Amino acid sequence: MSSFENSGSLDGQESESDQTGDTSFSFMSSEIKAPKPTENMSKRSAAAQELILQYYCQLTEGCGNESCDNENCASSKHFRHKESDNNRLALQAIELSKAKASLCDRRPNKISRLPTNDEKDLTSSADEDKLKSQPVGMGAKSKIPSPTSSTVDYSSILLPSGSNTSLETQYFTEDKIISLISECQSSNSWLKLVHQIGSVFNSPELLIKSFRKDLTTSPTKGGNTSNQDESTVLPDPLCTSQTSLCSNKDVFVTVDILSVRQAFQRLLEVPDHPFQGALINALTALSRTVEMELKYHNILERQPDYINIFIIVMEIPMLHFPEYLECAFPNICKVIGMLPVSTQAKLAKIWSSYGQIRLREMVQSLQQMITVKVINCEGQWSSVLRLCDDMSITNATRVLKILYYASLLGGKMDSVDLVEEELKLNEQESIQELMQGAFGIEPKETPPVREDPLGKELGVKAINCREPLIPYEEFINEPLNDCIDIGTDYTNHRLDPEKKFSFVPYSFILTTASKHTFMYYDNRIRMLQERRTAFVQTLVHGGAPNPFLRVRVRRDHIIDDALVNLEMVAMDNPSDLRKQLFVEFEGEQGLDEGGVSKEFFQLIVEELFNPDIGMFTYNEDSHHYWFNSLSFENDAQFTLIGILLGLAIYNSCILDIHFPMVVYRKLMGKKGTFLDLYDVDPVLMSSLKEMLEYSKDDFEDVFDQVFRIGYHDVFGNSHTYDLKENGDSIPVTQENKQDFVDLYCDYLLNKSIDQQFRAFKRGFLMVTSESPLKQLFRPEEIELLVCGSKELDFHALEEATEYDGGFAADSPTIRNFWKVVHEMVEDDKKKLLQFTTGTDRVPVGGLSKLKMIISRNGPDSDRLPTSHTCFNVLLLPEYPTVEKLRDRLLKAINYSKGFGML
Repeated sequence: MSSFENSGSLDGQESESDQTGDTSFSFMSSEIKAPKPTENMSKRSAAAQELILQYYCQLTEGCGNESCDNENCASSKHFRHKESDNNRLALQAIELSKAKASLCDRRPNKISRLPTNDEKDLTSSADEDKLKSQPVGMGAKSKIPSPTSSTVDYSSILLPSGSNTSLETQYFTEDKIISLISECQSSNSWLKLVHQIGSVFNSPELLIKSFRKDLTTSPTKGGNTSNQDESTVLPDPLCTSQTSLCSNKDVFVTVDILSVRQAFQRLLEVPDHPFQGALINALTALSRTVEMELKYHNILERQPDYINIFIIVMEIPMLHFPEYLECAFPNICKVIGMLPVSTQAKLAKIWSSYGQIRLREMVQSLQQMITVKVINCEGQWSSVLRLCDDMSITNATRVLKILYYASLLGGKMDSVDLVEEELKLNEQESIQELMQGAFGIEPKETPPVREDPLGKELGVKAINCREPLIPYEEFINEPLNDCIDIGTDYTNHRLDPEKKFSFVPYSFILTTASKHTFMYYDNRIRMLQERRTAFVQTLVHGGAPNPFLRVRVRRDHIIDDALVNLEMVAMDNPSDLRKQLFVEFEGEQGLDEGGVSKEFFQLIVEELFNPDIGMFTYNEDSHHYWFNSLSFENDAQFTLIGILLGLAIYNSCILDIHFPMVVYRKLMGKKGTFLDLYDVDPVLMSSLKEMLEYSKDDFEDVFDQVFRIGYHDVFGNSHTYDLKENGDSIPVTQENKQDFVDLYCDYLLNKSIDQQFRAFKRGFLMVTSESPLKQLFRPEEIELLVCGSKELDFHALEEATEYDGGFAADSPTIRNFWKVVHEMVEDDKKKLLQFTTGTDRVPVGGLSKLKMIISRNGPDSDRLPTSHTCFNVLLLPEYPTVEKLRDRLLKAINYSKGFGML
């Protein structure tokens, strides 16, 4: 072992870790001063040195296997060197290497790879081109302390006596970066910058020490904080979050983020980025080291500042460059996704303070990585190669979720008091209490809702965010949605969510159409379960099987018949509402495959929302219906509407209902507030807003308002309500005007319609209580599920339409048909949809999702076009001219109604 002839003392010198107060120190190859290469030093000697390091690491840190039985491993219960200090362990490592003792197969990947002679010659060379061609920084591994390590200068293990063992820790600050760039520019050689970047970004410990806040001077300058009390925490100057989360002590970090950004900006300005290869290789090695530390050493518990690594790395402005997207960025995302939920929550709080511009850049970088991967493999995604199995995509999605919650935290959140009040109200209005109040039954207990761990850790839900920092649409990845295998993904989520990745818990990345398909699968599974239960009950108890929810109605008594049918089902067994719906119109023949149900829903909605009934009031300014607080209808009628709304979603039918957004928010457990008033009564909101913005001293003279409000019922009768006790004697002033507005809105949106809305919500929850509706959709998306899209893009419908019976896209009749359709006014286009599909509403995702079929129905004749609404099939005779086709088609869509009208 010629390399160790002059090994000298193993005591070594005091490391910088000792100077900064660290009590532990572990291997880091950039800190090891290997002997200067000699001509007789061979690769075999280097391998022997590395082997000794492996034995030493095993003696001091162990292999990480709790059941290890190797007596020369620190992880073993039978470890025979427990009383030995590090110097003795170093000598023992040499003896073990000579004896060729066994090394554990499973050990943390923390062993430093010593450079070979060729690599040392390369490092000492001034030839910059050669340096660029070699991986820089790949040799260094983790220097983070392990539970079994203690302070020792590892470099003395391999250094000859008399060598200079004082190691200068090379961490980065903004000033050091600027100085290094200037020095390299002066010498016209970027060798030193390349080497330093490779060394620092290769080492977790050096990265942790880099860009630290100088608490003794300015918080915006990076510098050496080795003499600072790191328990002292100052507010981050970049923190501008509206939620005041930066007041929480757990969101403070010791990284000077502004300094990091300025330093990276200077690096970005270096011509041709000569350090790029070194940085990519260093980040790749860093991610592997961090992965091992997270798996085997619980490093975050012992080193709170370990989070600095992820903060600094995610600030690199080149991460979205193609060179980084291949390996470095995906590996970084992998280790961030491995972080404990508590650490991910801390990252979300930190990133929420960055502001919209920086957060958007981070989101776009991750979206770019996902998109590039999806597009590069476009055409290859199949049952063998799935999106959910691609680590680059899934790891980027995990990091994107942290940014998603950061966007919520940084946005406009509902007040804590309001959220707590809503939580109490929802607990009181549990589904059991609501259903018992309606029908006096004891429903089965519903399974608990699976809550997102990160959202639970943060105490944040999307429903409580009025306006996120980044719009929800920017988190959706369209290429991913185009290629996703929803069936497989749903199976993963349903059967093995712990082991197999599913996009369901990451629904922010999915379009409403994709989420609707997920829910469609879930609803169909529940329908099959209810059908199976019905057959089992028939076998056990006898009687006729009842596998479907059958509703038989008369057209001229549709409200009464529907109410009786559904109320009987709800009283007998509410779970029957989750069976597949089959509607039958009395006196009409036809099998309901969807089309009859669509017409049933449309007719009953027209009846229930008829102003003559008085259940709802219509606002001409907002074009929305609102609950009539003075309605004479009983609760059963409102419960019926709630059931119909739930059944429509459950059976994928679209309704022509015009509710304001606050209705869907209230169905999700929220209360109506001033911000919701616009869709209900825009004129009133404008008046109240003017009151709030008025700041002059003559407020009382101008508004002359007290805490008593007046309103009219549908018959024109006047009514009053005191917002406070003796409200007619309490004037509204500059001091209490906010209280007046809050009470007014609370009465109008909550208290005045409490009885009607409770009944409505009760019916809705009877159908949807077990559905993943709340987990997947925001209120805006639920409105889309109910009402469909508002865009009538018939060009998209033309592209998606299929042809049968002899027709093709280039057939003369088909070309004439689309010419006529595109020339129609919007009302006629809606009638065509009604005639062909049974509803004039556009499905979720647009008309491109409507698989319409146009089939040839014989040669030219005077017959009108017909349709099978259950299957979206239009039967079209082969009309020879545009004029005849237009005439027959308009007559068909304007004068047809009901089953069998041909």
